[in-house]
Amino acid sequence: MLYLRLHRVIPARFVVLSPLRVERSAAIRDRLRINNRIRAREVRLIDENGVQVGIVPIRDALQMAEERGLDLVEVAPNAVPPVCRILDYGKFRYEQSKKEREARKNQKQVEVKQIRLEPKTDEHDLGVKAKQARRFLLDGDKVKFNMRFRGREIYHQEIGLEMLERMAEELRDISVVEQRPTMEGRVLTLLLAPNQKARAQAQRERQQQASRTPTQPAPKVSVPASDAAPDNQADEEE
Repeated sequence: MLYLRLHRVIPARFVVLSPLRVERSAAIRDRLRINNRIRAREVRLIDENGVQVGIVPIRDALQMAEERGLDLVEVAPNAVPPVCRILDYGKFRYEQSKKEREARKNQKQVEVKQIRLEPKTDEHDLGVKAKQARRFLLDGDKVKFNMRFRGREIYHQEIGLEMLERMAEELRDISVVEQRPTMEGRVLTLLLAPNQKARAQAQRERQQQASRTPTQPAPKVSVPASDAAPDNQADEEE
């Protein structure tokens, strides 16, 4: 006896899309209402040239957009009545996405700079590490100090804790403690974040100092005496 495996056919209207695709399409669709998706009965209309047309019924606004071969876009849905503009929606979306990409490109990504310490680190090296951390914080990055204990050093954690507290106190003017000293295995960590007010003040001081620096005049080129002979001498040679 043969057994046939039956495949159930799912109607097209019940096809399940992936959650990512549904979420992305819904975000694009619900971002702005256009044309027949606008629900208001009347809108405050702005034409394609930026001229205020006034409050008009939605049918008239749709007709004006259709006559111009453009779209009616609801740009301020919370206004009473909603504000709509006549424009090319495809071009409008392209320009908006371009602006968003430029904004993300110009936005600085905050990094976490790692600085390694040991309980045997001497005073000179601590000062160098502090200057390095100060430069990172003024650049807008976070700083994570890692105090590593080796061998029997793990029984003297108070030494590492005292060093990290000194670092936090020395950098207190430009930073805030985002995470207190915490043990992670054999490593004691401290995380500092930049103080935005102090960072902005330091940037203003740098700009003022740069503006106060006088520009050096261009050096004057002196002509050798042999190249420029006096007029009377030239006359005698003739």
